[in-house]
Amino acid sequence: MLASKFEEFVDDLQIESIKEETKRVKEITKRLNKSFRDIDNEENEHCHIVGSLGRDTAIRTFSDVDMLYVLPKNLKKQYDDHDGNGQSKLLQKVKREIKKRYPKTIVRGDGQVVVVSFESINKTVEVCPCFERSDGAFDYPDSNHGGSWKKTDPIPEIDESNSTIDETDSNYKYVCNLVRAWKNNIGFKFGGLLIDTLVYNFFDENEEYKNAKFNDYLILLKDLFFYLKSRDKDQKYWYALGSNQKVYNKGGAFVNKSKNAYEKIKDMDENSDDLYEALQEIFGKGFPVPENYQENKAIEKSSLFGRSVQQTEEFIDDKFDVDIKYRLKIDCVVKQNGFRDKFLRHILRDNSPLKVNKRLEFFIIENEFDSLSKDDEHSLYYEIYWKVRNRGEEAIRRNCVRGQIVRDKGRRKKIESTDFKGEHFVECYIVYKNVCVAKDRVDVPISTY
Repeated sequence: MLASKFEEFVDDLQIESIKEETKRVKEITKRLNKSFRDIDNEENEHCHIVGSLGRDTAIRTFSDVDMLYVLPKNLKKQYDDHDGNGQSKLLQKVKREIKKRYPKTIVRGDGQVVVVSFESINKTVEVCPCFERSDGAFDYPDSNHGGSWKKTDPIPEIDESNSTIDETDSNYKYVCNLVRAWKNNIGFKFGGLLIDTLVYNFFDENEEYKNAKFNDYLILLKDLFFYLKSRDKDQKYWYALGSNQKVYNKGGAFVNKSKNAYEKIKDMDENSDDLYEALQEIFGKGFPVPENYQENKAIEKSSLFGRSVQQTEEFIDDKFDVDIKYRLKIDCVVKQNGFRDKFLRHILRDNSPLKVNKRLEFFIIENEFDSLSKDDEHSLYYEIYWKVRNRGEEAIRRNCVRGQIVRDKGRRKKIESTDFKGEHFVECYIVYKNVCVAKDRVDVPISTY
């Protein structure tokens, strides 16, 4: 039974088609070949689809297509010799040429790439202009801090990923998919190349899983999360699969998140009563459960005190695609007349649940999406949403579980109060072009004593 549910979930994560995305890549390539090589109607040469799509580890909610466009080598000296920031000039040139093909589409420079936002397919193509090196890697422009050239080497990464997918009978791909689903559900930044590299290292150190079947996946996941939680979160970088280029670790959030996931399932087996609940907490409610499981759980909860409970909770992945790419952090100030304001994290650090009759002000303290480069023509309009979920017996008794997802009214705050006992939580979402790109959650334990 469990094996079939893992298989069903993995199958649901697969990308059905990238026909439309490939069409846009070809159109961009054709335009750039005309602009930089004076070649008409050539849409396949001098470009590479790279990133997770190129490595075949992306999942169906992906929001970006990473594309390299290889420029003629003789142009590099021209931009090296340019007065000022030659890398910025190159990106602006590529941007102008793409605008000739898409005059009504938002095309903007973003430090190292040119981002083309396609409303019709709800995707962006990130075009990285580059020059091929003698060793087969590429130099690409970084316009930040005065401009410089950076090295990237994605082709060996793609080759090694595809080879490992074949060698492991697709287990490598499936586990990379599962880690992405987990990252999106929990809501933290975990770069695609770092995911693929760490999963690659896991299989290298645990060869018995290369031929795993779906009935092995619970044990595999226990070992995977144990492996991830055992990494040094302060390690600056790992060496990427295939290329051995440095993949930098930005904060190591995955280490503590892996520990939490491991603790949820470490003592469980296929017959554990709360196994599917734990798997949905890790991977999201999209993880399939046996027939009647959800119904039985709902009956079990709503039967307390002989009351039926209105199920009002909404889920972000029912409203938008979810592809977490940026850091978001929210906090809360606890207020009460006659008392000094306190941050919720300071109260929880002392293992002290909140008492009732306090005012809570939730607000954003870090939104990485705000720090994205903006050009003179376009601002990056996005929306903020909030969710407040009440849990526990008192929420059931009062028929007040809530959980609706509501749009922020412009204040970037959510005002609540501690009304009754329970393990409540508040979530915040950043939504850009109908994709949830950042997410954070604060748990709010409330006691009556």
